[in-house]
Amino acid sequence: MCETHTGVVFFVGDRAYKLKKPVDLGFLDYTTPAARLDACEREVVLNRRFAPDVYLGLGEFRSPDTDVPEPLVVMRRMPAERRLARLVSEGADVDDALRAVARLLAARHADAPRSPDVDEQGTRDALSSRWEASFTQVRALAGDGPLPEGVEEVERLVRRYLAGREDLFATRIQQGRVVDGHGDLLADDIFCLDDGPRVLDCLEFDDRLRHVDGLDDAAFLAMDLEQLGAPVAAAFFLARYGEYSGDPAPPSLWHHYVAYRAFVRAKVSLIQAHQGAPGAQTASRRLVTTTLSHLRTSAVGLTLVGGLPGSGKSTLSGALADRLGVTLLSSDRLRKELAGIPAEESAAAGYREGLYTPEWTDRTYAALLDRASALLSSGESVVLDATWSDAAQREAALRVAERTTADLVALHCQAPDEVSAARLSTRAPGASDAGLDVATAMAAAESPWSEAVMIDTSGRLEGAVEQAMAAVRPHGTGRAPVFRRPYMEPD
Repeated sequence: MCETHTGVVFFVGDRAYKLKKPVDLGFLDYTTPAARLDACEREVVLNRRFAPDVYLGLGEFRSPDTDVPEPLVVMRRMPAERRLARLVSEGADVDDALRAVARLLAARHADAPRSPDVDEQGTRDALSSRWEASFTQVRALAGDGPLPEGVEEVERLVRRYLAGREDLFATRIQQGRVVDGHGDLLADDIFCLDDGPRVLDCLEFDDRLRHVDGLDDAAFLAMDLEQLGAPVAAAFFLARYGEYSGDPAPPSLWHHYVAYRAFVRAKVSLIQAHQGAPGAQTASRRLVTTTLSHLRTSAVGLTLVGGLPGSGKSTLSGALADRLGVTLLSSDRLRKELAGIPAEESAAAGYREGLYTPEWTDRTYAALLDRASALLSSGESVVLDATWSDAAQREAALRVAERTTADLVALHCQAPDEVSAARLSTRAPGASDAGLDVATAMAAAESPWSEAVMIDTSGRLEGAVEQAMAAVRPHGTGRAPVFRRPYMEPD
């Protein structure tokens, strides 16, 4: 037999029999035989979507002390040696199995029923309510004692991410990404058979918790794989799910959903700890740490990379955006796009002349921030490559960050005059038109930028990138697995 916080499974020969515990955990109530019968019936119906030949039907047993039958789910017993969790723990190559699971999950999501009731659970506010319910339950479990370390930061990061992302979740609903899914996708409940995977034990006690974004559904298994010590497999699985489902979700959403699933699991571990399960308290602490790791990585950021011509700001901007895996927007390129000319075509002019008049500059920065705002609202972090020498432009960027609850970091690239002059004199034709005369005039008009982090770009590029990363990601850069967009292999 094996036991969870809600049930017990007995293994007898080639059958498995699952009963529900008579417990009331707040989010479910199995204290009456009728409630347990209803849960068993729903479990059979719902799980046959993923493993129709495993869920055989309902059974019952009777105690000598009562005539009231106890309902059971009757299942075909799966071979323990083919359990995904066991294969991962043994170091087996599970890439093919994960591809098959991702394909099955994407297929079930594609043909899952949609409705306004299902969509309702995919809104930003619905996800927020689920987070808040978990926070309340964790606080109740802590009682008069201290909260598990990190929970308060989890609460702050969750609320900040969700506050600025209403457009992202609305778009997910419009794309049909919210489905009646599995809801509890764990490696322990997946069996890798020769004729394909069998995915068991979906969530049956609350439809609203099963009506989720498909990516949220997949994120549960990614989280579980991480807990099994297989972060590369987790990233691989999410990439394959993104491929088979054609999902263009921003990486920040992938990380947010993995964090959500880790925190739900942390809450369950706390419940198990109260029931006396050995190791559950330690597991809960580890899961809160995982939650924090992904929430920090999911934080949406607006990074301003500024400096005078020749300071190396464009080179640093490109390298930093590549390192972070975020969108790069360049004022030099956008200015020429607005003018209808190719980025590489020269538009050189004197200081504040031609395409560089104050009016053109104001128009360019306004468009730059409009595009950044749309991306930030959609969960995409952005690096903005521009001079940022005007305090009014920097203030406008701050307002965009506040409106989208994005983390604003300002980086001011600086290099000795002789280094900047040498760069300008040898620079190949490109998007930037400024020469030494323009740079000198801009330096004389530049306003102080005390809130920016100074980045010394006079040395190796990698050194400047490390300085920038320390400012943008103060908790370090290796906090969570790298989740690539669909159609890309993970590192």
